[in-house]
Amino acid sequence: MKKLILLYLLIVSTFSGTLAQQKITAEKIGDKIEFRINGNLFSSYIVSEFEKYPFFYPVNGPSNAGVTSTRNANYPHHSSLFFGCDKVNGGNYWQEGLERGQILSLREDIIETGGPRAVIENECIWKRPGAKAPVKDIRKITVSAPSKEMFQIDFEITIEMLLDVTISKTNHSLFSVRMDPDLAVINGGTMINAEGKTGEKNTFGKASAWMDYYGERMGKTEGLAILQHPSNDWYPAPWFTRDYGFFSPTPMYWPENDEFISLKKGEKIHLKYRVLVHSGDHLEADIAGEFESFKEE
Repeated sequence: MKKLILLYLLIVSTFSGTLAQQKITAEKIGDKIEFRINGNLFSSYIVSEFEKYPFFYPVNGPSNAGVTSTRNANYPHHSSLFFGCDKVNGGNYWQEGLERGQILSLREDIIETGGPRAVIENECIWKRPGAKAPVKDIRKITVSAPSKEMFQIDFEITIEMLLDVTISKTNHSLFSVRMDPDLAVINGGTMINAEGKTGEKNTFGKASAWMDYYGERMGKTEGLAILQHPSNDWYPAPWFTRDYGFFSPTPMYWPENDEFISLKKGEKIHLKYRVLVHSGDHLEADIAGEFESFKEE
């Protein structure tokens, strides 16, 4: 009997320890960094010199199905989960065409891997032919898995002005996501902000701390939320939203003078976002509660 009890305790202990462990890895493979959660691919951060900018694709949910899409026929500049900006000193660091402007990765350093989180640091230069680079940035990207039903990307970026910079009014700007079509509002999905407003009509241009976008497919509800940290410049930025599956917190479409935003050489902009890829709706995932924790960090 004692042997059976000891065997049972050993099995329980081993099983519990396995459940408690979350192994998050980051590995450079060619022109991308693969993030894996317990061996399963969560996302790839693509840093190819032939791309417009670094971006995340795929971004897989807890079901292992992708929650984002890329290169839609009507919007080929929507690259899953990405950061960019149009109309920066006359350059376009958002839409297709490298000659119009490109955010080029200079280095990608893996800081942590193999533990409860993976961390990389990515330095980028914003460049285009025939012009001096107006901007450089440094990104810290942290991937973790708070639970088996929620995966997390913390995206922190410091943008330094290398010249006096003028960003003309544009809806093509900053941290953005294009959702998988199956999850879009036009296909039965839900887009909701921190105030409980839903859909493009009620969320477009509204300042809000966070936005969640989710839908049901194959009998399972899954989605992605973006949280803005209160320390961000322009917080809370208003949102550019589309029922077809796009959303982005951007002040660039609503500058105070309704024309442009000016930044001086040497000025730095700090932005911090949290991406939550989750099962269930915004209540089941407790996005509001997650924001309360995030804002204290």
